[in-house]
Amino acid sequence: MKLDIRYSNHPEDSKHYDTEALRKNYLIEKVFVPDEIALTYSHQDRMIAGGACPVNGELKLGSTKELGTEYFLERREMGIINVGGKGTVVLDGTEYVLDYKDGLYIGMGTKEVVFRSEDPAKPAKFYLNSCPAHQTYPTKFITKEMANHIQLGTNENMNKRVVNQYIHGSVLKTCQLSMGMTELDPCNTWNTMPAHTHERRMEVYFYFELEEDNIVFHFMGQPQETRHIIMRGEQAVISPSWSIHSAAATSNYTFIWGMCGENQTYDDMDTISNLDLR
Repeated sequence: MKLDIRYSNHPEDSKHYDTEALRKNYLIEKVFVPDEIALTYSHQDRMIAGGACPVNGELKLGSTKELGTEYFLERREMGIINVGGKGTVVLDGTEYVLDYKDGLYIGMGTKEVVFRSEDPAKPAKFYLNSCPAHQTYPTKFITKEMANHIQLGTNENMNKRVVNQYIHGSVLKTCQLSMGMTELDPCNTWNTMPAHTHERRMEVYFYFELEEDNIVFHFMGQPQETRHIIMRGEQAVISPSWSIHSAAATSNYTFIWGMCGENQTYDDMDTISNLDLR
């Protein structure tokens, strides 16, 4: 298992970053590596994000020196959404079969986590978010149909989308993890517009369902000091609590958002007027 460490950055420092520094600090360029579990540990609320892509055999989630625990979920909870072929997640001997866009919440204390693909030619791609936990809540399998759905935006503003809340208070209880998937309608390119911040929690975005020749312009930074990172499909980006997180792309797309922090109220955000952005 690979664990890449990213340290917290002050907004006053970040506004001086060039393209290379922005990408080095915030972009998770390779989420899925065949036959590996590739994870990024962010000191922003100690969120871990990444992917497990079993192809030729099963993958077992282990612990690392940085976590300082006997097993990965000893003091953590985790959310998973499968964005590949059908696969199985085995939790302490119990099997959960995840098809495309199926999700799974795993409570603190689960000792063994194993990932398998049904067909090596179409491997599962398990996208993971994990954050510290203080209490055990029940593990739950979540299909997209079981998620809470919110329709937002308009075609006129090119931001018509459906927010599917998988790991959310309306669906289940967690310690601090929230996770979901937003799907943009055809001919719509803007997500999370108007932009906002939420000082009480950080966020990670994972973009997918993009053709190879399409790109995403992910916007970040403080509202009056915005920056952008150009991304491709199946890449993720870390968004600190002080930063906006919004994007436009060269086509419609889907993204998975994951949040952790001291506040789980989804609509508790500080919206920024488009005219106030700089």
